[in-house]
Amino acid sequence: MSRYDPAEIEPKWQKAWEEAETFKARRTGDKPKYYVLEMFPYPSGRIHIGHVRNYTMGDVIARYKLSTGHNVLHPMGFDAFGMPAENAAMKSGGHPKTWTYDNIATMVGQMKPLGFGLDWSRMFATCDPEYYGQQQALFLDFLERGFVYRKNAVVNWDPVDMTVLANEQVIDGKGWRSGAEVERRELTQWFFKISDMAGELLDAIDGLDEWPAKVKLMQQNWIGKSRGLQFSWDLSTPVHGFEKLEVYTTRPDTLMGASFLGLSPDHPLVKMLEKDNPELAAAVAQMRKGGTTEEAIEKAEKLGYDTGLTVKHPLDPSWEIPVWVANFILMDYGTGAIFGCPAQDQRDLDFCRKYGLPVIDTFVSLDDPKRVENTAFVPPKTEKVKWLNHFAGLDEATGEEAIETTIDWMEARGLGTGVEKYRLRDWGLSRQRYWGCPIPVVHCADCGVVPENKENLPILLPDDVSFDVPGNPLDRHPTWRDCACPACGKPAKRETDTMDTFVDSSWYFARFTAPHAKTPTDLAEAAYWMNVDQYIGGVEHAILHLLYSRFFARAMIACGHLPETAKEPFNALFTQGMVTHAIYKIIGLDGRPTYLFPSEVHQMVLFGKEVAIRKPANFDQMTDEEFIEYAREHENEVEIVPSAKMSKSKNNVVDPMQIIANYGADTARWFVLSDSPPERDVEWTDLGAVAANRHLARVHRIAAEIAASDAPATQEDEPLLREMHKCIHDVTMGVESFGFNAAIAKLYAFTNALAKSRAGAEVKRQAARTLAQLMSPMTPHLSEEIWQLLGGEGLIANAPWPKADPAMLVEDTVVLPIQVNGKRRGEIEVPRDLPKEEVEKIALAHEAVQRALDGGQPKKLIVVPGRIVNVVV
Repeated sequence: MSRYDPAEIEPKWQKAWEEAETFKARRTGDKPKYYVLEMFPYPSGRIHIGHVRNYTMGDVIARYKLSTGHNVLHPMGFDAFGMPAENAAMKSGGHPKTWTYDNIATMVGQMKPLGFGLDWSRMFATCDPEYYGQQQALFLDFLERGFVYRKNAVVNWDPVDMTVLANEQVIDGKGWRSGAEVERRELTQWFFKISDMAGELLDAIDGLDEWPAKVKLMQQNWIGKSRGLQFSWDLSTPVHGFEKLEVYTTRPDTLMGASFLGLSPDHPLVKMLEKDNPELAAAVAQMRKGGTTEEAIEKAEKLGYDTGLTVKHPLDPSWEIPVWVANFILMDYGTGAIFGCPAQDQRDLDFCRKYGLPVIDTFVSLDDPKRVENTAFVPPKTEKVKWLNHFAGLDEATGEEAIETTIDWMEARGLGTGVEKYRLRDWGLSRQRYWGCPIPVVHCADCGVVPENKENLPILLPDDVSFDVPGNPLDRHPTWRDCACPACGKPAKRETDTMDTFVDSSWYFARFTAPHAKTPTDLAEAAYWMNVDQYIGGVEHAILHLLYSRFFARAMIACGHLPETAKEPFNALFTQGMVTHAIYKIIGLDGRPTYLFPSEVHQMVLFGKEVAIRKPANFDQMTDEEFIEYAREHENEVEIVPSAKMSKSKNNVVDPMQIIANYGADTARWFVLSDSPPERDVEWTDLGAVAANRHLARVHRIAAEIAASDAPATQEDEPLLREMHKCIHDVTMGVESFGFNAAIAKLYAFTNALAKSRAGAEVKRQAARTLAQLMSPMTPHLSEEIWQLLGGEGLIANAPWPKADPAMLVEDTVVLPIQVNGKRRGEIEVPRDLPKEEVEKIALAHEAVQRALDGGQPKKLIVVPGRIVNVVV
């Protein structure tokens, strides 16, 4: 009998799938299509166990759909532009292109041994000229349709690296690479006009029925629809042509609590004032330091400057309040001006306390009208409060009622307009870096900004660049930068900004439908394959990536690159949990921890508890007895921090290649699916991996024994077939609902039933082949081996999924609990269709009932068919 040897089995079946082109997707009309996609990886150079879990989930779905008669598209690519490649080039003196493609080759070499059913013929990287050239074509189409524009904008600026930073590249107010304090600087940038679609993007979220509720809520909050009042305040003394200041507020009901009028440091009036006021200019320069995100601004110390100007209250011209510049006001939300009501807003209160401004209550709690000195009263808008001197005559009302009443009151008197606004801002795509998709426009002294001609695409990145000085190498590359104007032919300069890497990942799902097309998409292929039926990825991408992809799909439809049905490109979304691992650390004499790699540690149960023992140098030569003696001496040396996020700094990362070498790919796949619901974190443990490997070896051994058996049919044939059909039903339900761990639990149970069964050889072969089919999405290599061993026809990957016989799912008997005077006293097992009178006889004969009756008769005997027997004595 052959033993389970993954090192022999797995390469054999991977070769068979490749030669048969089992997973190559082709458009066909005789099958329903199914498109499954995992968020593609960044080519960091090594896959990690989180990749294994993510892509195994997608592979389970893809293989299952293939076996249920679907034409499956399951592609793979790499999100390959970005700063890490430039960082690596700076450290090594190499080139981002070389680093990236070397890493891609390494990662492909790591992924293929895992047996993923991928159409590798469709693979691309976003740094391939063939890909980014079509992205440039999309940009030109978007520009022509008005989806792209150029404007001055406040950005995160790194003064050392001399580049714009994305919000996520600003860490605690500093550039993630240089460590320099980030400044807010106004630059001319390219933008996608995503805000024009804010309402549509928001409304469509309700129709995403197969998206997680938490992701839909995150998207709704990011788009951030609000209703408020836009109105103006007259300046007491006009200045620099400004007579009024326009304000937008979502809480117009608090207008009588106004303490100051605040302006963004980037407000046009502030820019005019700072020209003649060096003190203000210095204060504003300080305010412009730090990141541009709302979170960064909210966390920053509140800074302000009194302009000396005042405005007249719109409801009482004799009431004048001061005009301040404040660092927490964003120019690109609302109007860049607010009125501060400190009694009802904590941020405003902190500001007023710092600068000695008055605090005026507009409402108080019905239960406790006293206000805490340094705490603003900010109840939910649905809570009823007591209003103080409300101009519309409100007494007791909720915030929601007061807001609408106030807007109506102001509109009726021509004092303001109720408007709806969104937090969603236009998407700035300009990045001052080399390793990105070049923006295909030219700057001409005579013609202005001129789109490049499509026949000149792709605009290739030059290879001969250096990173020995800060800034964008494209700015100082004359032979690339200097060019002829596409319109007039005169000398001009290329745009040296490249695109945000979010652009690269915002349409790759569409490109996979025709990755070698000479246009961004082949509309016939896109119409066939789109939408993505199942999208899988981390919740950390729940906002920007998904939102940008939804925008791109709509823009691509408008430009003729996608069918109208692809407005929402992802029909179903699943966000998986992380794979965690214990941290092993030794505390040194100086109190500092030393972190050990999992390969340096042996976990075992010693004296009834699980311990981690640092392996000695001669570990491989030690006998079990010698190591146990060693473990007793060192059992308290290593501290275990359980279930922690994998981190290179803590050395608690697991190398999938080592797992494959030790146990095989199927063990890794089985374990990451079996131990936890897929939306939750799963902890990788060596003990768990060993247990998974032992189980798979047991399945192989059982199948081999069945293959060699010639036992005749027995009375146990039907019970085993019933167990088989129940397993088919339960595993099918588990796979279809992403309950992979529940499906695997059923497979464990069925394996035990198969091992214990005394059914005949033919029925056991049928059951074992079915077991292999049900396991094949999770453990494809082992399943192919068993399928062949038991005489299965062709590849199991192409075999039709087994179907459960409904008749076999109906139980012949039913267990009925017996209650005596409301308390459960026992149970009986009876045929499901046994007449009620016969059930009563059996129940009355039960020992517990006889004991309770003590020779008497029951007052009542109630049989609920199929459910319960109640006896009242």
